[in-house]
Amino acid sequence: MCGIVGILGQKPVAPLLVDALKRLEYRGYDSAGIATVQDGKLVRRRAKGKLRNLEAVLEDNPLGGMSGIGHTRWATHGAPTVENAHPHASDGVMVVHNGIIENFLELREEVRSAGVKLSTETDSEVVAHLISLEVKSGKAPQDAVAAVLGRLKGAFSLAILFADQDDLMIGARRGSPLAVGYGEGEMFLGSDAIALSPFTDRISYLEEGDWVVLARAGAQIFDENNTAVERLVQTSSVSSTMMDKGNYRHFMAKEIHEQPEVLGHAISQYLKFNEGKVALPEGNDFDFSKINRLVISACGTAYYAGLTAKYWFEKYARLPVDIDIASEFRYREMPLGEGDLALFISQSGETADTLASLRYCKEQGMTIGAVVNVPESTIARESDLVFPIFAGPEIGVASTKAFTCQLAVLASLAVLAGRQRGNLSEEQEKELVGALSELPAHAMQALKLEPEIEKLAPWMSKKHHALFLGRGTSFPLALEGALKLKELSYIHAEGYAAGELKHGPIALIDENMPVLVVAPFDGVYEKTVSNMQEVAARGGEIALFTDEKGAEAAGVAADQMIILPELPEIVAPLIYALPLQMLSYHTAVFMGTDVDQPRNLAKSVTVE
Repeated sequence: MCGIVGILGQKPVAPLLVDALKRLEYRGYDSAGIATVQDGKLVRRRAKGKLRNLEAVLEDNPLGGMSGIGHTRWATHGAPTVENAHPHASDGVMVVHNGIIENFLELREEVRSAGVKLSTETDSEVVAHLISLEVKSGKAPQDAVAAVLGRLKGAFSLAILFADQDDLMIGARRGSPLAVGYGEGEMFLGSDAIALSPFTDRISYLEEGDWVVLARAGAQIFDENNTAVERLVQTSSVSSTMMDKGNYRHFMAKEIHEQPEVLGHAISQYLKFNEGKVALPEGNDFDFSKINRLVISACGTAYYAGLTAKYWFEKYARLPVDIDIASEFRYREMPLGEGDLALFISQSGETADTLASLRYCKEQGMTIGAVVNVPESTIARESDLVFPIFAGPEIGVASTKAFTCQLAVLASLAVLAGRQRGNLSEEQEKELVGALSELPAHAMQALKLEPEIEKLAPWMSKKHHALFLGRGTSFPLALEGALKLKELSYIHAEGYAAGELKHGPIALIDENMPVLVVAPFDGVYEKTVSNMQEVAARGGEIALFTDEKGAEAAGVAADQMIILPELPEIVAPLIYALPLQMLSYHTAVFMGTDVDQPRNLAKSVTVE
C-alpha cells in the first residue's frame, strides 16, 4: 500500500512531509516525491527508491513553501521511475493518488483529444489533467474536483494542490483510506493516523465516497452526492509505532474494509493492465511449462487459499497440484520431483510447520516459492521465488485481507501458468486479467451488503452448531467460513463439499441446524440446489449466499439470503469471502467475544 500525506502549515513543510512519509514506509513503496506551493507556483521533487534518495535530492535542491503534499508509490501502471513517481502535474494542478483508476484508458484518450501531452505511463496522471481542464473551462478548484470525481471508476484516495492557492488542499477517498488531521491554524491529510501523529491527535476519518476541502481554518467535508456532511473528530492515541483502528471498533472490521484497497495493490503488482497480461514481480522469473507438478502446503486459512488455487491451476493451466496441511505434509514423506515447484503460503512467513515443510522440499531439490505478506520473513528468505501479497499489516488474529490477497496472487499465478503452458490463449489471458482487475470494485459492492449481513448476527448467535456447504472453489470457502465462525464466536461449525452431505453430515440436519450455502450461479449450481432441497426436506434452516440468477433458480425458500453481484468465475471466491467474514465478525460482536484476539489463538504460529 502506498502512502499519502498533505500539510497546510505555518512553516516550511518539505522536511515535515518527508518525516511523515517515513512513518508510512511500512506500507511498502518503490519511489517517493513531494510538491509544495512556493511563491504561488507548484514545485516538486521526486526520486526512485527509498526516501533517503528523495532526501538527497532535497539537500541538493531545497524546496520552500508552507503548503504541500507527499507520496510513497508502489508501481502499478508504469515502472518505478522518477517520471512515474508522484506527485503528478498538469497546468496549475498537482495530484497524489493511491489506488487504481479503472477507466483510465478511456479518460487518457479524452485528455489527449483535448490537446494534452501525457508524460507518464500511470493512471494517476490523467486525474491531474482532467482537473486542470475543468479549471481552464472556468470552474473554481472545488467545482472542478467535484466534476472529475464523479467520472472516476475504481478505488482511490487523492490529495490535490493548486497554483496560487496557498491555503487550499482537496482530498477524496473511494475504497482507499484517508484521514483529516486538525491542528492550530494548520490542517493535514494522511493515509492513516500514523503519518499525522507528530502533528496532531485530532483526527477525522473520511467515509466511503467523501471528499474534503481544507484550509488552515478548518475542513469542509462532502459525501459522494456532494452534500456537506460532518464527520466525527476524535482523539487518536496512535504513535508511529502503533497501528490505528481508525473509525472502526475492531482491527478486524478495519481490515475487512481495507480489502478494496489492498486487493487493488496486490493485483497491480502481478497484472499489466494496459497489456492484459500477467507478469511476475522483478526477480521472480519462472516458467510453469518446465514443471510437471505443483506442490502447495500451508496452515489454517492459508491452506484454504491454497486449496482454492488447486482448482485454478488444474483448470487454467492443466497443471497437477498436490496440496496438504503443512503439519501433515512434513511427516508423510511425500515423493517429490526434483525441479518441480513447491509453493508455501503464510501471512507471517514464520509458520513453523510450513517452514519445516519448505525445508523438506528444498532437500528434495524442488524450486521453492513463498506466498507471504512479510518479504523479510524466514520463509521468504529461504525461498527461491517470493510472491508478496501486499496486504499490509494485519493485526486481527483472524485473517481477512491477507486471505483475499493470497487468493488474488494465486489466481494471477494460475493465469500465468495457463498462458505459459499453452492452455490459455492470449485472448483468454486478457479476459481473465480484465476480470481480476475489477476485484476492488466488486469488493466495494460486497461491503455494501454489511447492513444486511449484520441483521443475521442475532439469528446466528443463537445457534450452537452450523454447516457450511459449497462446490468447486466454493468448497474451500465453506471451510473458511466455518473456520471464521469457530475462531470468532466459538460456535461449532464445519465446512463440507456439498456433494458429501448425504455421506454423513445429513444425519445432523434438523430444525436447529443452520446450513450456510455458498453458491454463485455457475456450472455446478444445480447440483448444489439439490443438496439444499435435501436440507429443506429435513427442516434445516438455510442461509444462501448467491447472486440474482442463483436466487431466481433456487427453487428452495431459503430462510436467509444474501445476494451478491454476478461475478466472473475466477473472481467469485475472493468476493464471496467478504460476506462470510462479515457474518462471523458481526456474530462475534453480538455475542461479546474478543474479536481481534480470540481465546487460545495467536497471529503467527511459530511453534509446532
